[in-house]
Amino acid sequence: MRFKGKNALVTGASGGIGKAIIAALQAEGATVAAADLDLTGTRANHALTGDLTNAVYADGLSQRAADAMGRLDILINNAGIMRRGPVTDSSDEDFAISMAVNVEAPFQLCRAATPIMADKGGGAIVNTASCWGMHPGPGHAVYCMTKAAIVSLTQCMGRDHAPQGIRINAVCPNEVDTPMLRTGFERRGFDPETAVADLGRTVPVGHVATPKEIADVVVFLASGQARYICGALIEVNGGKPVE
Repeated sequence: MRFKGKNALVTGASGGIGKAIIAALQAEGATVAAADLDLTGTRANHALTGDLTNAVYADGLSQRAADAMGRLDILINNAGIMRRGPVTDSSDEDFAISMAVNVEAPFQLCRAATPIMADKGGGAIVNTASCWGMHPGPGHAVYCMTKAAIVSLTQCMGRDHAPQGIRINAVCPNEVDTPMLRTGFERRGFDPETAVADLGRTVPVGHVATPKEIADVVVFLASGQARYICGALIEVNGGKPVE
């Protein structure tokens, strides 16, 4: 029960990874507030439904979670959006929504959460970045740019807030078998089941990551077992490089 008595806020709570994170935290005693556009079917203790592209909602979300639970010990910035294509195929809307969800919202949440945590003696923040933010690949210019911003934000904040007892790290997955991945295959005319299986054969460990395999690393970084890990970027890629 690594999280008995701990309170956590998880964004992107309705996605595959978000649900896995919530289940893992609750299984070890945490009280969880979930944030997403639609929280139907999400098994959290508190539902804070809203749109992260709304700056007022994003800026106030950390405090709302703290108010709902009495304090805020853990923040998981898991929400994300992927728009594919080179810059020349990317619209202003692709750029704007990617920046809003992938960069601005985590920035606002972190900015609000750090003083809340510091006031109670510390806490842990885990950002969901990406291998693609560390090693940019082809055909995902806007996505890579936004995840690179989270990589840098994590490293900077990790150093700035460690003296306050706040550990800030990032998990950096490669492909994960989520509804978002499968929907992307469908939009490009592929059968998702076949495409995921084919993709798995390109991964050295033999399969595309499951949401739980990412959630396990997120939960570790949020736990006291990672007490000396700060400002780190943990790649969870099954041995597969960005290509």
